[in-house]
Amino acid sequence: MSRIITVGEPMALFVAEQEGSLEEVTRFDRFVAGAEVNFSIGMSRLGHSVTYITQLGKDPFGKYIGKFLNQNDIDTRFVSYVPEYTTGMQWKQKVSSGDPEVFSARKNSAASYMSLNTITNLDWDGFDHIHLTGIPPALSSGCREMVYELMKQARDRGVQISYDPNLRPGLWGDKQEMAQVINDLACRADIVLPGIEEAKLLTGREDVTEIADHYHAAGVKTVVIKLGAEGAFTSSEGERFYTDGFPVERVVDTVGAGDGFAVGVVSGILEGLPLKEAVKRAAAIGALAVMSPGDNDGLPDRNSLEAFIKKSFAGSNN
Repeated sequence: MSRIITVGEPMALFVAEQEGSLEEVTRFDRFVAGAEVNFSIGMSRLGHSVTYITQLGKDPFGKYIGKFLNQNDIDTRFVSYVPEYTTGMQWKQKVSSGDPEVFSARKNSAASYMSLNTITNLDWDGFDHIHLTGIPPALSSGCREMVYELMKQARDRGVQISYDPNLRPGLWGDKQEMAQVINDLACRADIVLPGIEEAKLLTGREDVTEIADHYHAAGVKTVVIKLGAEGAFTSSEGERFYTDGFPVERVVDTVGAGDGFAVGVVSGILEGLPLKEAVKRAAAIGALAVMSPGDNDGLPDRNSLEAFIKKSFAGSNN
């Protein structure tokens, strides 16, 4: 299987045990959050080797996250612990429908102090792919500079790049700057995976074909636009198609679904699947992700993924 590298900010996540506002809830379950964490775990469960770059606080939550990554077979040789700063944390509301309220305590977190120095000793030998999101560039100027350098090094070495904008307006002081930076980074990738509303904001275009053309003009090979429950639109080297979403028994939590979708696309491409099959896999993993409470505990291994796809198609008589 492929060797993949990613960089991000993992956080301790506390999910309310009962419904209600966060100011009223008194009991929480503990998980690990972070878009790149979700992606890493999803890829690992499908048998791919993933290396994670980050900084954590030298505190109980940083140690917990480090153990969690190791337990999920994530390579943590580029995870460092710094005593000067704390590990980022999030609290998430329990809901029976819709998106939950999420409160973050990540300002001045250990991860936000990553910089070019973080990747000084990075050895690219053996890596096939790097997956990046729009979250690290939002954390600090040092993180942003590091991401640009990672993209440059990856392109210089012929390492494939996937990019999920994962917009976090609350982390940016200026939305115009956010759009400019994230769009600039996206245009340097081989595979871009925006949500439809993200894509509209970033490109200023409404039509999915025009959005795809915007990125193709910049050199992006494959554009997959997530359409929520409706599925996705894909454009790559003249091939364009829609993929239906998978049926979901009950939406428990939508957080992490986009990361699961990225797992499906990237793993499928790396395994040499036809693009239509890769995006179908992505839609299936996204559906599985919304049916579980944590950000990544619903991400499947290969057997459960195949069983879900088979069951879904049998139920639809396809």
